[in-house]
Amino acid sequence: MNQSRPFWIDSYPEGVRPNLEYPDIPVQSLLDQSAKEYPDRAATIFMGGKLTYSGLKDQVDRLARVLADLGVKKGDRVGLMLPNIPQEVISYYAVLKIGAVGVGINPMYTERELTHQLRDSGAETLIFLDMLAPRVLKAAPETPVKTLIATGIKDYLPFPKNLLYPIKAKKAGQWAEIPAGSGVLDLKTLISRAAPNPPKVDVQPDDLAVLQYTGGTTGLSKGAMLTHRNLVANAIQLTEWSKDTTERGKEVIISVLPFFHSFGMTVCMNFGIYNAGTLVLIPRFDLKMVLESINKYRGTLFPGTPTMYVAILSSPELKNYNLSSLKACLSGAAPLPLEVQLKFQEATGGKLVEGYGLSETSPVTHANPFNAKAEGSIGLPLPDTLCRIMDIETGEKEMPLGEIGEICIKGPQVMKGYWNKPEENSRVLRDGWFYTGDIGHMDARGMTFIVDRKKDLIIAGGYNIYPREVEEVLYEHPKIQEVSVAGVPDAYRGETVKAFIILKEGQTATEEEIIAFCKERLAAYKVPKLVEFRSELPKTMVGKILRRVLVEEEINKQKDDRQQQG
Repeated sequence: MNQSRPFWIDSYPEGVRPNLEYPDIPVQSLLDQSAKEYPDRAATIFMGGKLTYSGLKDQVDRLARVLADLGVKKGDRVGLMLPNIPQEVISYYAVLKIGAVGVGINPMYTERELTHQLRDSGAETLIFLDMLAPRVLKAAPETPVKTLIATGIKDYLPFPKNLLYPIKAKKAGQWAEIPAGSGVLDLKTLISRAAPNPPKVDVQPDDLAVLQYTGGTTGLSKGAMLTHRNLVANAIQLTEWSKDTTERGKEVIISVLPFFHSFGMTVCMNFGIYNAGTLVLIPRFDLKMVLESINKYRGTLFPGTPTMYVAILSSPELKNYNLSSLKACLSGAAPLPLEVQLKFQEATGGKLVEGYGLSETSPVTHANPFNAKAEGSIGLPLPDTLCRIMDIETGEKEMPLGEIGEICIKGPQVMKGYWNKPEENSRVLRDGWFYTGDIGHMDARGMTFIVDRKKDLIIAGGYNIYPREVEEVLYEHPKIQEVSVAGVPDAYRGETVKAFIILKEGQTATEEEIIAFCKERLAAYKVPKLVEFRSELPKTMVGKILRRVLVEEEINKQKDDRQQQG
């Protein structure tokens, strides 16, 4: 492959440059520049409350001063256990401004998960949502954390919501008082008393910016070391890719993807701030809130996951909202079924395309052109991103076009490595190439197609079966809303194919009906042998279905059945 000019460049959208220039700046400079150019534009909107770019920069500068005065130094890790609220954006850029390293933590983490991440990262400071105090205060003594800073949903709400919210939260059981004498500091108080003069810290592009922990869906999560250069490059790559669709200073980004996850961090927050967009902050996926936000604020961009788009399409309230302002939606974190893509575009008039990336790649490596026809591909590599398909067994032989292998990536967005994991680094990083663990193939235009994860491959009776292929067929069934296919233990075949299905509201179906539908469309060995109808599927906070949990549930169920029988 000619690495100076990859063959797929001829398939790029018109005007997109294959080679970009990246300024040698840290991530926080993206905010500083937008605040200088668009001081009065709304940077964030949260439940009606707005922060302008100048206001956001002021809050960031004050918190940077606070953190420095508390002893946080360059290279120190700072945990951020916050949903999508203004304080998350403020804390993120303040931490980076003083050269510290942000560690995004899922607010839904259990005490055990929180303890692991704080220990692994070595974070000595944690900024967290006050309602999480019971969990945090139990976990903190078992970790390196010395400084705890709390903030509340109410702190950046406009009047009178800031007064009404505590009353409503207490009634809903979503309120936690921080015990007196716990030593927890109050973020809003600290910021209000601080001067807006952040310390001048020499932050270089290749300095560590973020420890982006992988989802932990296959065990304990690992911290991907992302530099300032990685994150700035990915924001610029996405801007170049979408330049015919987006306009600086004019976009309204529906930001429901959590910022502690790499997808939300880059595609909503860093991309949005770099382009002086308005981030409409939504703390968790609430269908009504998402629909109302698009309708009220005339959202133009809505990065999301397939489950979010499925929920919108399935809503009987969809007809009551005007979603025509949507121009572009980038789907990621899980495969986008072709049926969902086509129906969403028909329902909203906006373009919905699939992209691809990983925590280890900041995260985006591929995206479909917004003017391309839907075809089930993750698209083309972004500018300055190389992709090749290597044999699954050794990873040393490049596969011909059209043949299946492991997807490998090289580019400015690829991480430095995993935090304190030298053996893991030698396995996934080889000669500058990142081995993703995803299986796929590439066509003659450079369009890449994901077949599945290496770990999700089903081997039944000696046949290789890729769950995504079966799921694509099942999504064509008119009664099915959501589905996941997994390999479960089978005494005869080793593994067998099982489909876990959520039906659309008001629909009924039988196992025989689903199997018959698949038999007409799939080779016999790929057809599910088992079907389970469910009301919900286990998912990560960004909507990725946890196949591992489904398999574990099935293993335990089979074990219980055997015990009852014998």
